[in-house]
Amino acid sequence: MSDSYDLIVIGGGPGGYVAAIRAAQLGKKVVCIEKRKTLGGTCLNVGCIPSKALLDSSELFEQARHKFAKHGIKCDNVQLDLAAMMARKDQVVGTLTGGIAGLFRKNKVAHLHGAGKLLGNSQVQVDLADGSQQTLTAPAILLASGSEVMQIPSLPQDGKFIVGSTEALAFDKVPEHLLIVGGGYIGLELGSVWLRLGAKVTVLEFLPRILPITDGEIATMVHKSLQKQGMNFHLNTKVTGAKIDSDKVTVTAETADGPTTFTGDKVLVAVGRRPASNGLGLDAAGVAFDAKSGKIPVDAKFQTNVPGIYAIGDLIAGPMLAHKASEEGVAFAEMLDGHAAPMNYDMIPSVIYIWPEVSSVGPTEEQLKERGITYKVGKFPIAASGRARAMDETEGVVKVITDAATDRVLAVHIFGPRASEMIAEAVTTMEFSGSAEDITRIVHSHPTLSESLAEAARAAFVGKALHA
Repeated sequence: MSDSYDLIVIGGGPGGYVAAIRAAQLGKKVVCIEKRKTLGGTCLNVGCIPSKALLDSSELFEQARHKFAKHGIKCDNVQLDLAAMMARKDQVVGTLTGGIAGLFRKNKVAHLHGAGKLLGNSQVQVDLADGSQQTLTAPAILLASGSEVMQIPSLPQDGKFIVGSTEALAFDKVPEHLLIVGGGYIGLELGSVWLRLGAKVTVLEFLPRILPITDGEIATMVHKSLQKQGMNFHLNTKVTGAKIDSDKVTVTAETADGPTTFTGDKVLVAVGRRPASNGLGLDAAGVAFDAKSGKIPVDAKFQTNVPGIYAIGDLIAGPMLAHKASEEGVAFAEMLDGHAAPMNYDMIPSVIYIWPEVSSVGPTEEQLKERGITYKVGKFPIAASGRARAMDETEGVVKVITDAATDRVLAVHIFGPRASEMIAEAVTTMEFSGSAEDITRIVHSHPTLSESLAEAARAAFVGKALHA
């Protein structure tokens, strides 16, 4: 294998592998270095994809037990085969990781299994998985190593009783009582999986609300919905430590009422992620980074303070989302080739894959108030949707926020069935500076859930929806 390339990519996750493929399509000689045996990064191997596989499987299990009968489908003695469920998850992951490897071959992207580290002078040292070492050179080096689970010093993870999201995707049996430290999207998604499969789930959140960066009204609705499903919440709760005794874990915490304890057989620590910037050789290469956050500052073309060294994805500012990293990967590769490929960071959607789902794009009401922006809100209850009624999935709301003076759509927040699929129309509208009127004038198929977005837009535009 040659040691000289046009582009070296360190990290084979959603940002890195996409950047490598796009650069190769544009004629670059590219090598991608990845620590894992398989490509796809955290998202594909131990994040987005396996969690969605389990969320879908567990939701089907929940429906078979509690919803099928209402549809006239009798399923007596529904049983869980957790091993088979996990095997399906692994098969999904294996198919997709193999697909990326195939795309690398198709696009002639070289792949090295090992850890890459900057040496300076356009060089990268690769410590290969077989124990050997290789030095590569390229005029352009892209850092795309992603992020890692954030640790709590008072709650060290042992991988068995106190775990992170990776282990929580691979329990060999359903926990009797799963304690989750952190009320963000990761904790709620994984908590939903194990709740549906029979675990008691208790969420311990330091802040006075769950989903702190989600629109407040939507977060309140989610809280009530998950409580109704059986999830327990303790807010304003600061975890201070844990003790493992036999096969149980006792977590100590401070609350407004004083110190207390919670006991379960598993503890999932889900307090966020931080950039995986350690071990990249940033100091040796002179690359500036924030020692506290681990983030690497970059310019509009993703270049660091060192010419020829670039960074994307979770390593740089912005939300830690796979689709954000992927689009940055495409933009980087195209700009490296001399094309204009701007990123619009105001139009990055986010999704929380609980049920009903949550999706959003644009600022929350709270953020708009802080900015002093005058706005209007149009809402449409999912219960008024004919398609939702046919599905027997009537919980939720679509919320469209517009500029009070111009009717331009500023944000859309959705809580409801298939919210993940509905948000794309909102993003497209906003990308082209569309208005609520624009959405209402578009003919939406009937009956569909997407009609709810049009109804909410109508409510923002003329003051009231047609069907609510």
